Amino acid sequence: MERVCFTLQVRPDLLDEYRRRHAEVWPEMLEEIRLSGRRNYSLFLRPDGLLVGYYETASDSTSAEYLARSAVAARWEAEMKPFFVSIAERADQDAPRLDEVFHLEAGAPAAVD
Repeated sequence: MERVCFTLQVRPDLLDEYRRRHAEVWPEMLEEIRLSGRRNYSLFLRPDGLLVGYYETASDSTSAEYLARSAVAARWEAEMKPFFVSIAERADQDAPRLDEVFHLEAGAPAAVD
C-alpha cells in the first residue's frame, strides 16, 4: 500500500467556499475516487490556505491514470481549479507530493543519498 501526501495552496479569499464545496462533494466524484483505488483520503486546511492531502492506494500511478480518464474527475477538477494558487491544469495531477521520511508501523525508510 502506497501512502501519498501532497500540498496545495487555496486562495485565502475562497477558503469558506472551498470548505462548503467539500462538505458537499458530488456522490459521483466520491465513487470515482473509490473506483480509482484511493482509500483513507483526507484533506486538512490551515487558516492561511495551506491544504495537506493524504490517501492510501495500491498503486498511485494506476489511481492517477484512472482519474485522468474520468469525465467526472475532469469536471470536478475544472470547478476546483480557481480555488488554487499556482496550478497549471488539474490539482489532482499538479499537486506537489511530499516524500515520506517516517512511518510508525514501518520505522524509518532507507536513507536517501
